[in-house]
Amino acid sequence: MAVSLSFAGEALVPLPCGALHWPAQGALLVADLHFEKASAFARRGWLLPPYDSEETLARLIDALERTGATRVFCLGDSFHDGGGPERLGTAARATLQALTRSLDWLWITGNHDDSAAAALGGRVMREARIGPLMLRHEAEPEDDAPELSGHFHPKVSIHIRHRRISRRCFALTASKLVLPAYGAFTGGLEVSDPAFAAALPGPITALVAEGERLLRFPVTAAPQARAG
Repeated sequence: MAVSLSFAGEALVPLPCGALHWPAQGALLVADLHFEKASAFARRGWLLPPYDSEETLARLIDALERTGATRVFCLGDSFHDGGGPERLGTAARATLQALTRSLDWLWITGNHDDSAAAALGGRVMREARIGPLMLRHEAEPEDDAPELSGHFHPKVSIHIRHRRISRRCFALTASKLVLPAYGAFTGGLEVSDPAFAAALPGPITALVAEGERLLRFPVTAAPQARAG
């Protein structure tokens, strides 16, 4: 059974796939899906396997089935650019539209895609308050309200048995939780990067969901994992 953490009085469950389950709201949260990144790169002459949207959708559907969530909150940059929805393949488009019709689906706008995802159904908002939590694409350092966001694609590097391993992670402070990028072809930014300190005031902890454990790595100190 996955391990939850208490954030602003809410029990939240970080999943190994990079999604966040919010059982009390029946919600699954994901950030930075970056659908159609491969087709965006192809238009610039950089060829990537053209299956990123299908792979990301398959992982998302698996997470929905595992959690039983009936609501989906996408925290921005759901598409790699504003033209992404138009480039979706027929099958991926039909799947996404079926999901937005059958679930309570919220697209938070991002800096890559703005409101482009509105063409596929669901609601579109710049930010939203759900219960005690603010949902945004990018963390707002001046706002002390408890907040869930994406944008930074956090990852953490650790040394295990003389090997350096990088893993996507959740970046946590007392009032902010940044989700990792969910998209199949998305990279990551080290959680120790100064960009995180600027956006997330206070001590930062990197969280890595590993099976039935939630590993915690203090970013300001030498990373020593502990189960929680």
